Amino acid sequence: MDVILKQDISNLGHKDEIVTVKDGYARNYLIPKGYAVNATASMRKMHGEIMRQKAHKEEKIHQQAVEIAEKMKGIKLTIGAKTSTKGKIFGSVNTIQISEALKEKGFDIDRKDISFKEEPIKEIGKYTANVKLHKDVTVEIPFEIFAE
Repeated sequence: MDVILKQDISNLGHKDEIVTVKDGYARNYLIPKGYAVNATASMRKMHGEIMRQKAHKEEKIHQQAVEIAEKMKGIKLTIGAKTSTKGKIFGSVNTIQISEALKEKGFDIDRKDISFKEEPIKEIGKYTANVKLHKDVTVEIPFEIFAE
């Protein structure tokens, strides 16, 4: 029996895939639990239309991410931090400060989409942050930390 999966199921398939399973597995487990629906002709047609729309939306989101990435390439951030006389930062610089600095430049990026190669940052100097705009689009943003 062919079924359309409504969510990822380990050792079977991913969401929105059409898979072939034994009839009893589909009728007694997958369909009653809401993990899948029977892949009738009408459901296949509806599934095909949903997948086309999903691909179109995904392409549009990817294009927007690429455009934002092109705008972000020339950005250099400077972040002020309170430091000791030896150049050590009181506390550390994290993704929240990078997100706020990007917001001042006109880019509203969530802090969860920002990562560092070296964590935690506790000294003044030059570093780079990776900003993930899309699952395929990542931008490296150089930033400098200076003593206030």
